[in-house]
Amino acid sequence: MEVNPPKQEHLLALKVMRLTKPTLFTNIPVTCEEKDLPGDLFNQLMRDDPSTVNGAEILMLGEMLTLPQNFGNIFLGETFSSYISVHNDSNQVVKDILVKADLQTSSQRLNLSASSSAVAELKPDCCIDDVIHHEVKEIGTHILVCAVSYTTQGGEKMYFRKFFKFQVLKPLDVKTKFYNAETDEVFLEAQIQNITTSPMFMEKVSLEPSIMYNVAELNSVNLAGECVTTFGSRAYLQPMDTRQYLYCLKPKKEFAEKAGIIKGVTVIGKLDIVWKTNLGERGRLQTSQLQRMAPGYGDVRLSLEAIPDTVNLEEPFHITCKITNCSSERTMDLVLEMCNTNSIHWCGISGRQLGKLHPSSSLCLALTLLSSVQGLQSVSGLRLTDTFLKRTYEYDDIAQVCVVSSAIKVES
Repeated sequence: MEVNPPKQEHLLALKVMRLTKPTLFTNIPVTCEEKDLPGDLFNQLMRDDPSTVNGAEILMLGEMLTLPQNFGNIFLGETFSSYISVHNDSNQVVKDILVKADLQTSSQRLNLSASSSAVAELKPDCCIDDVIHHEVKEIGTHILVCAVSYTTQGGEKMYFRKFFKFQVLKPLDVKTKFYNAETDEVFLEAQIQNITTSPMFMEKVSLEPSIMYNVAELNSVNLAGECVTTFGSRAYLQPMDTRQYLYCLKPKKEFAEKAGIIKGVTVIGKLDIVWKTNLGERGRLQTSQLQRMAPGYGDVRLSLEAIPDTVNLEEPFHITCKITNCSSERTMDLVLEMCNTNSIHWCGISGRQLGKLHPSSSLCLALTLLSSVQGLQSVSGLRLTDTFLKRTYEYDDIAQVCVVSSAIKVES
């Protein structure tokens, strides 16, 4: 939409055009059965049409390109490009021509002019051309303000402006979900939906982790030594379609050793999304820093460092537990008790002293147990007692193991 000030006689004319990629020509095929009155006439006309695809004339998509017929849509993350031309329509030389292009958004005003210096003179029927580019980073109303100032031969200073208003739309809808694992790992699920009216080629969707985490992408599988994406060979996202991406974040060693990192709000990182649309037009979005509320573990946290997936029936197996004092002020004196369940039996002495555990510190324990029942069994029955406060912490359903008959060899 163009809104211009009241008309006045100017020696110069300003033209502003948006630069966009062309589109493939589309036509509506007109055909009929051979037994109908026109016979093969319509089909022959389509075969003779230079805009159709040879051998696929009844397809709407042609081989030719069409120049844009309107302003089109602008989406967040795309690059807005515009061609600005100032033409001398008069029969006299104009001096000191200065062309300025500003982009007004709801929060700021940006100068997009390539040069801030004035052109000394412009002869009749000559023009000054400029191309501006801007990566759109805000949603909502944008106004391109083009201002032209010049001096006539008589020394009169002239000035006029034109305003071009357009809307910037949201191309993607991004939703995130966090899943907290017992081992301090965080799983991030990102749901990305194409809310435009045209297909997108998803060039890259990656997670840039914060300084505290390492990230592993879980969006591909290894087939015969080759990494293959879980989305198949086609990376196109159709309009209103949604795709889910999964990432695993694990605290770096220097942060994982500090119990305080698992408390409060932690910064995970940000998503970096790159896509291409019509004839390779590129768009890019980065989300703000994603934050998750870490789960509370109370005063003492027990986590598993190592446990086998499958074990033999009535044969001992080993697990490694990590006990962390989550308190930042209080030292604990812990006693470990091991209670048998119907299927899980602990091997060792119950009620043994673990000693003092200082604030924000950890200790690892190697424990042995066996199962008397086949199937998927839950590891339960650990009790930690703080002798200072006479407080007992119960840990059940710590993990699950698959128990098989001893006649079946368990692969290590």
